[in-house]
Amino acid sequence: MYIARVRALVFDQFGGPEVLAWREIAAPPLAPASALVRVRAAGLNFADVYRRRGNYHLDGAAPWVPGYEGAGVIEAIQDGDRGLVTNFTIGDRVAFADVPRANAELVCAPLDRLVPLPVSVSFETAAAVLLQGLTAQYLVRDSHPLLTGELAVVHAGAGGVGLLLTQMAKLAGARVLSLVSSAEKARAAIAAGADRTASLEQDWPAIARELSNDRRGAHVVYDSIGATLARSLDAARIGGRVVFYGMAGGDPAPVDPRRLMDESKSLTGGDLWNVLTSSSERVRRATDLFALVGSGQLRVTIAHSLAMSRGAEAHALLEGRGVIGKIILLPHGE
Repeated sequence: MYIARVRALVFDQFGGPEVLAWREIAAPPLAPASALVRVRAAGLNFADVYRRRGNYHLDGAAPWVPGYEGAGVIEAIQDGDRGLVTNFTIGDRVAFADVPRANAELVCAPLDRLVPLPVSVSFETAAAVLLQGLTAQYLVRDSHPLLTGELAVVHAGAGGVGLLLTQMAKLAGARVLSLVSSAEKARAAIAAGADRTASLEQDWPAIARELSNDRRGAHVVYDSIGATLARSLDAARIGGRVVFYGMAGGDPAPVDPRRLMDESKSLTGGDLWNVLTSSSERVRRATDLFALVGSGQLRVTIAHSLAMSRGAEAHALLEGRGVIGKIILLPHGE
């Protein structure tokens, strides 16, 4: 198969959403141990915004193509010499969470980063859930395996990870205090299963103690804000845990390890790429995630489905931080 040109969302310089344009570029070549995937839907994440602004490293030279998460159909495939064993073939439905230059009609994806997409999950849903769903999954499985009856505090409870994390916590039998920034987001968090919501302006560590059955506080606090880390430790019970996995609100102040000792609390970090250690592990976790979605146990909220040609509008919406759920981009229109 030979394709000379494809359309893609690109930018030639760093800046605001206005630097994005939808135009033709050279098609990606098929590399060894890779597949050419016809993109049907791509997920928009803040990492795309940071790369467009120049905050994150980008390989190569302009024009740069943003996007790392998406779903589509394999159009061509080439084996390599990396000892990789896959069952992928032309025509397979696949999804990916970390394949660069995904905001295009066609993307070259390493085979070890692809996961099979069951027919029970649409391309749009897969693009909306994979990255954030895998994140929520490792938080409740690996960072702090939640048990029935435990209390979890979820920061950014109406965000992409927060809504999924809340649902997974409830599936594990836990109770959830969701921290949100508006009445609309509080309604979304409650709809996802949160037992109670609070704002950062309230005394939410006290609310966590009130909500816990024994008035001792949260068993775990999932903190993606960073600057709130000290208060998260306040909300955790003696012997509790804080999982620090993001810095949306800025870097946290240093934590005195003496406090951790005195209060028998633990502080752990979390990063998705440290658990996706192999192709088989990636497929196993994604298969479990898609099973929850396909069975209806995990609800995915898509806030906007926009044509990829409207990428500048999509980026502006995301930066406005008023979106509840995921924005997805479609190469061939809405």
